[in-house]
Amino acid sequence: MQLYKLIQNIKVISISDISEPCNIIDITTNSREVISGSMFVAVKGFTVDGHQFIANAVNNGASAVVLENKQDYPDEYFYNNNVVKIVVENIRKAFADLSCEFYNHPSKQLKLVGITGSNGKTTTAFFVKNLFEKAGYKTGILGTISNIFGNFNEDSKLTTHESNTINKYLRQMVNEGITHCVMEVSSHSLILERVRGLDFDYGIFTNITSDHLDFHSNFENYLNAKKIFYDNLNPKSIAIFNVDDKSSTKLLSNNSSTKISFGKSEIADYRISDVSFNMEGTYFSLKNNNHTFQFNTKLIGEFNAYNAASVAIIGVNENYDDEIIINGINSTPQVPGRFEVISKGDKKVVIDYSHTADSLEKALETIIELVNKSRPIHTVFGCGGNRDKTKRPIMGEIADRLSNEIYVTSDNPRDENPLEIINEILVGIKRKNANVIENRGEAIKLAICNSEPNAVILIAGKGHEEYQLIKGIKYHFSDKEIAKKYLESCK
Repeated sequence: MQLYKLIQNIKVISISDISEPCNIIDITTNSREVISGSMFVAVKGFTVDGHQFIANAVNNGASAVVLENKQDYPDEYFYNNNVVKIVVENIRKAFADLSCEFYNHPSKQLKLVGITGSNGKTTTAFFVKNLFEKAGYKTGILGTISNIFGNFNEDSKLTTHESNTINKYLRQMVNEGITHCVMEVSSHSLILERVRGLDFDYGIFTNITSDHLDFHSNFENYLNAKKIFYDNLNPKSIAIFNVDDKSSTKLLSNNSSTKISFGKSEIADYRISDVSFNMEGTYFSLKNNNHTFQFNTKLIGEFNAYNAASVAIIGVNENYDDEIIINGINSTPQVPGRFEVISKGDKKVVIDYSHTADSLEKALETIIELVNKSRPIHTVFGCGGNRDKTKRPIMGEIADRLSNEIYVTSDNPRDENPLEIINEILVGIKRKNANVIENRGEAIKLAICNSEPNAVILIAGKGHEEYQLIKGIKYHFSDKEIAKKYLESCK
C-alpha cells in the first residue's frame, strides 16, 4: 500500500518529505520483523519502549517509522537513511488506525461479535462460534485458548492480540470466505487501543468482578476500561448485557447502540428461569415476551445458562429458526479447562480456569449444589505471580469456607517467590490444617490420592493452560494431564 494512502486518515503531527513513492508491505511493532518496505511503529509497551528500537528497525530496512517522541531522533537521521519519519500524538491510536487501514478494514466485511467481562468470555465465544456454524456460516474465533479460522489453528498467547495481528487475521478470514467471527476483548486491550476501529455487530457483556487490579489499580479504573468497548460501539450494533450485574447500568451509560438485556431479573428483556444442572449438563428456560426457549447444554453450571442466554439473543436477532438456536446452544462442545469434569469410578475431578475470587466462588458453589452435601470437596489452587495481590487472601477465604479440604499451591509464580504468594493466600484461611504444597504436581497428586473414593476435587486456576511460568521460563505443565495420571495410578 502506498504510504500517502495509508496515512491519509491518521492524525499526524509532522511527516518528512514523501514526494518519492513509498510502498509499505508490512506494519509491525517488532524491529526484528522489519524488512525493506516495512513500517515500524514505536509502540510503548509494559516494560520496553519501542522508541529504543528505532535504530534497529532502520538498520533492518524500514521504509517508514512512526513515533511519538519526535526529539528522540533528528530529522537528518531519517533523511540520511532514506526513511520517512512520521510523528503522531498518540502512538497506540495511530497503530490501531494504521492497522485497520493497511488491511482495508476487514471487520466491516465480517459479522463480528466482541465479548468482554471478567468471567465467561471464552465459553461464550465457543457458544457463538457453534451457533453461527449450525446456521451454516464459516466462522473464526480469536480468544484466550486459541485462534481458529479455516485450516489455521494456533494456541493463543494473549486474550486479545495487538491491532496489526487482529486485522491481519480478520483479513485472512475474509480472503478465505469466512463470513463470521467472534473475539474476546480484554480490559488490557481496551486501554491499549487494540480493538480501536473494529466494526462490531454485537457486543456481549458477561459480568464484571474485581480483577487485574495490578494493571488497573482499582475497580473503578477496571470498569472504565470495559466501558471503552461500549462507548465506542457503532450505533447500528447491538449491546447484549447481563442486567443482573449491578455495574451494567454505568457500563452502558454512554452507549448509543440497541441494548438488549438478559438475566434472572424481572426487568430483563430475555429472562432466565428454571435453571438446574447435574454432571451431564445444564437445563434452563429463556423467555422473551411470549416466546420461551428450553435449553439443555452440555456445559455445567448456572453461569453457563447466562453465557448461553447472551448467545441465543444473537440467534433471535439474526432471525435464525428456533431449531438452529436450540441446536447451536445444546451441541456446543466442552470448552477446554472450563469446568471440565474427568472421572475414575465415583471420584470426580473438575479442571477449571477460575483464577479470580468470583470465578472460584462460583465454581465451588456449583460443585456444592451438584453434590448436595453428599460428597467431600477438595480444592487445589494458587494465585499467579505479578498479578493482582488483593485477591489472594480473598480466594483463600473462599476456598476455606466452601471446601472440606484445601491444597494451597503454586500457579504461574512468574517473577515472584511462590512461598510469598502462598503466605498471602493463607492470610484469608482460618483453618490450621490447610495443606501447603508448593509443587503443583505434588499437590494434585495428594489431593487425588488421599481423597475419599467419592470425592470431588476442584483444580482451579490454570484450566486449559499447559505451562508453568517460573522466573521467565515456561515449563510444560497440564492440570488435566496430571489429574488423569493420578486418577489412573492412585489406588
